[in-house]
Amino acid sequence: MTKIVFLVLLATLLCANPKIYSALGDVIYDNVEMIEDLKKISEFKEYESKIDEYVKSVYIAKEVGFNIEMGTKEIDKKEYLNTLRELSKTNDMFFRNAQNMYKKSIEEENTLLWSKLINSGLIDTKKHKEEILEFYFAHSEDIDEQGIIQKFLDEDEKLKAKNTKKNNSFIIKKETQE
Repeated sequence: MTKIVFLVLLATLLCANPKIYSALGDVIYDNVEMIEDLKKISEFKEYESKIDEYVKSVYIAKEVGFNIEMGTKEIDKKEYLNTLRELSKTNDMFFRNAQNMYKKSIEEENTLLWSKLINSGLIDTKKHKEEILEFYFAHSEDIDEQGIIQKFLDEDEKLKAKNTKKNNSFIIKKETQE
């Protein structure tokens, strides 16, 4: 029975985020896996130790947040808030680096890096959708359509099908009226 309770508690800790200072903490906790995945991109190899240190600090901070919620008095809330602020700065630094490398990959026409970055989750693909599709069509022979590209292409197909259906319906309606 105690094993079940422990497993449920562990699963809750891994899936949920502490509610204390959640406006700041949720962003950090939700992005940690995407930042950790940057180690798979060769251009981020120089940051590998910094990423490992960051990830470790995030999970420690998350545990501290849960301990505060459970009423542990020995933990200083202000210290936890300062930790989140520092982690937020590091989080933002990784996002900026990803944005800069994304722009650089377009300038240098580095399709492999570009593809990895747009699929990393660190690039606002909705904001850059037109730019992403333009780059893809210009370099489609070098780019695998998996991930966000396939999603965009599928969305466009659905939109075209919907517009075609709407146009056909309009034509039929117009012919009927005539």
